Amino acid sequence: MSRVFAYCRVSTAEQNTANQAQEIAAAGFAVTDSRIIAETISGSTAASERPGFGKLLDKLESGDVLVVTKLDRLGRNAMDVRATVEALDGMGVRVHCLALGGVDLTSPAGKMTMGVIAAVAEFEKDLLVERTQAGLARAKAEGRTLGRPKALDNAKRQEVLQRLAAGEAVAAVARAMKASRATIMRVRAAAAAA
Repeated sequence: MSRVFAYCRVSTAEQNTANQAQEIAAAGFAVTDSRIIAETISGSTAASERPGFGKLLDKLESGDVLVVTKLDRLGRNAMDVRATVEALDGMGVRVHCLALGGVDLTSPAGKMTMGVIAAVAEFEKDLLVERTQAGLARAKAEGRTLGRPKALDNAKRQEVLQRLAAGEAVAAVARAMKASRATIMRVRAAAAAA
């Protein structure tokens, strides 16, 4: 017999997961209290990074059923939801979403729904890449320097090289220049390569 689990998530401490648990029970899913996983964590955190969801994954076995009230309980966006459902399906866990009529997302109808979600996820990803590239092109056209700013300007780089040539230790130079040891070693390596 399949065990039924419920995953209930809210974003802030002022909110409560009790409504989600009641909604799942009202839909006819008998979930014991020990199988209700409730957590308070932002939806912007990927499911794989949530402590409560991690505990849930440790409990789930092939043949189990996971019920959520809405897809956004599982993931922060379409791509995250898709990855989460695919991972659960790979474990042999059926996923039911009440907001989609209680459909099992791992069934043929659910897979069709996930196909639409996957298309939306792909579209989201493509739009994000497109916007990022357009922003970078605009910034470059405006003459802005792209990438991370250099930790040390040219004068400070010369000072680093002089200190190293005088025999100072990398750590001492890093402290004096208020930079990391890695930065000092990169300056030294760039000078050696030039």
